[in-house]
Amino acid sequence: MNIVIIKYNAGNVVSVTNTLNRLGVEPVVSDDPETIKKADKVIFPGVGEASTAMEYLKARQLDKLIVGLKQPFLGICLGQQLMCAHSEENNTACLGIFDLRVKRFEGALKVPHMGWNKLFDTTGPLFQGLPDEAFIYFVHSFYCELGTETIAKSDYINQFSAALHRDNFYAIQGHPEKSGQVGQKILENFLNL
Repeated sequence: MNIVIIKYNAGNVVSVTNTLNRLGVEPVVSDDPETIKKADKVIFPGVGEASTAMEYLKARQLDKLIVGLKQPFLGICLGQQLMCAHSEENNTACLGIFDLRVKRFEGALKVPHMGWNKLFDTTGPLFQGLPDEAFIYFVHSFYCELGTETIAKSDYINQFSAALHRDNFYAIQGHPEKSGQVGQKILENFLNL
């Protein structure tokens, strides 16, 4: 299976690669459009800041490429946020795959939201074989609002989209690559789409 991890100005590429290796997959890390287009599946991980990440994507015309991809595509953390329409982080226009806004957590609890938190109201193939209210690991100061494409929720200060799905595009706010057996199962389910 030809899995490409998109290289861009953000990332958690090593952890994602290690988890895929445990699943018997050796991914290719690339920002080359032709390599990405030929992939069986594409993973878009991210740890970083929205505006500089979008600048990198636009400079290489990966913003246009990504929205036109037809194979299964998974955004992780910042990857999920960049798949939305707009982020409050530096007032950034994003890819617009999901017509949702990314907002900053505001409230009495510490920001960033960091640590294990449960998923609920999960639906769809990414969560097959997982227990109800499985826990995954989160690190984020911004969150995707709820919408019709929300396929999992979590709650920190307020409820937010812990995962999204539209057509071939999937996204998850938490870090499956840092979430033990639960996260590995999510990635395995993605590979099996």
